[in-house]
Amino acid sequence: MTAAEALRAAVARLNAAGIEDAPRDARRLLAHAMRIAPDRVTLHLADPFDAGMAAAFDAAIAARAARQPVSQITGWRDFYGQRFRVTPDTLDPRPETEILVTAALERPFVKMLDLGTGTGCILLSCLAGMPFASGTGTDQSEAALAVARENAESLGLKTRARFLRADWFDGIAGKFDLIASNPPYIAEVEMPGLSPEVRDWEPSAALTPGGDGLDAYRAIAAGAGARLMPGGRLLLEIGPTQAGAVEALLDAAGFDRPEVRTDLDGRDRVVEARWPEATGGCGAS
Repeated sequence: MTAAEALRAAVARLNAAGIEDAPRDARRLLAHAMRIAPDRVTLHLADPFDAGMAAAFDAAIAARAARQPVSQITGWRDFYGQRFRVTPDTLDPRPETEILVTAALERPFVKMLDLGTGTGCILLSCLAGMPFASGTGTDQSEAALAVARENAESLGLKTRARFLRADWFDGIAGKFDLIASNPPYIAEVEMPGLSPEVRDWEPSAALTPGGDGLDAYRAIAAGAGARLMPGGRLLLEIGPTQAGAVEALLDAAGFDRPEVRTDLDGRDRVVEARWPEATGGCGAS
């Protein structure tokens, strides 16, 4: 059997399982089984497919047919130009979250806090783009923190990033000029409608806080001011219908008027707000 023959059979198998983009996923999994880069698959389609490759490919296709995400099967996901290790203990880094990273890098910062860090993709991407900065990533999951630490080491950022187990701001000392978060924001009633890849395979605690999906924003809005330097920024990824509610929470907490950024589909995706600059100064009464 050649790689091309194995690929054709795998595409048919994934189509039969209802996988939306079966050819793309099959090619990525073929590259994984052959231990080559995905963009090299075409060059190797005529190659013989040995027993080891066949077994690895069969297992990968079976997992994908069961709706396990490709990134969990391969163990990695590209995000903001870098490769991150992914496991079932972490959210799969998504292209929409790159909007938050881009916003973070528009202005200099020296000390960053990433709440609910998961793979560490937000913190580590920001640090990679701001060479003089350092940062802290927090998460309630020790398993996720282990993945984040591994990513920091593989990306050469271990000395500038630390990771702590924390429930939002509990136990976090000091102040930061940038706080970022992609918190759980899916409302409880929306969970059944998620794709099986998300609902059944990603950690539910990282997807939803229950209820209306806003509890994480309430906690962050209430605590961020005490942890931000004057003029410091807060960047939050949001669900596409949540901008108004999150803006209202930040307004009530004393932030300057928030700004909403949209994704490539025109949906609200990131809210950015500033903590007010310090007032007064020398000679002020």
